[in-house]
Formats: sequence, C-alpha cells, structure tokens
Amino acid sequence: MTFERLKSQVESIISNTTLTVNDRLLDICRLLENQVEYYNWVGFYFRNGTKEELILGPYVGAPTDHTVIPFGKGICGQVALSNTNFVVPDVTLQDNYIACSITVKAEIVIPIFVKGQNIGQIDIDSNSPDPFTEADERFLEFVCTKVSQIL
Repeated sequence: MTFERLKSQVESIISNTTLTVNDRLLDICRLLENQVEYYNWVGFYFRNGTKEELILGPYVGAPTDHTVIPFGKGICGQVALSNTNFVVPDVTLQDNYIACSITVKAEIVIPIFVKGQNIGQIDIDSNSPDPFTEADERFLEFVCTKVSQIL
C-alpha cells in the first residue's frame, strides 16, 4: 500500500457519478479500511444543518453508538470547533475522548471544508498505538479535499 496509489483510487471513486454521494463516501471508507492495515474504523461525520452537532455518515468498522456528537465533545467535536487536524497517538491520554471500543488505541480526525466552512470530517480509529504519521495527515487532507468537491 502506498498513499500515492490510493490517491488515484480515491479520485476514481470520487469521479464515479453513477453512484450516489453516500455510496462514493462508503467506497472511500472501504478502500481505506481495506488498504491501510492500521485503519480499523473509517467514517465520515457531517454538521447537522445549523445545529452545533455532528451526525454520522457512511462508515466501515464496528458499529458505534456515537451517531450524534455535540460540538466540543470528543475528538470529532473538538475538530468541529477548532477547524484543525487532530492526531491522537494514545486515546487513553485524552480527557475529552469518547470511547468507541476498548480496542481503539489511536485516532486521527481531519476536517472537510466546503467554501471555507467546516462541514464535516473523516474520522479514523486504529487498534495500533501511535500509528499515524505526517504522511497519513497529508493523505487524509487530500481525501477530504476530493470529498469536498462532491458535497
């Protein structure tokens, strides 16, 4: 797996207009979860209209009870307010972490911007401790930029 190879696959999914937006987002989740061994849960959260909360969109991985997340709560809620990437090498060291599974060791959340507004994010959990690098951040920023083009 290389992020460069995955970029072309992401672009191919994004450009497939025969699929709905949600189906393309789900295909991106599947691609990332299948191709990056330490991506164990991959999903999208989106702002719920004008409410200060996120709602769960397409995802792959273990089911989650966290289908609605208030702004400021957990890593996703913090990214909704900060508009910046959040990489958590060890979730046990985060006071404001929302535990999804006892197997999750690390998390990365990257915001999605449309016309300068943070409208959602990609959220990835890993069962490996401290797996995310700057390369993951840059790749996921690329994914979010591509996703923003179909929202």
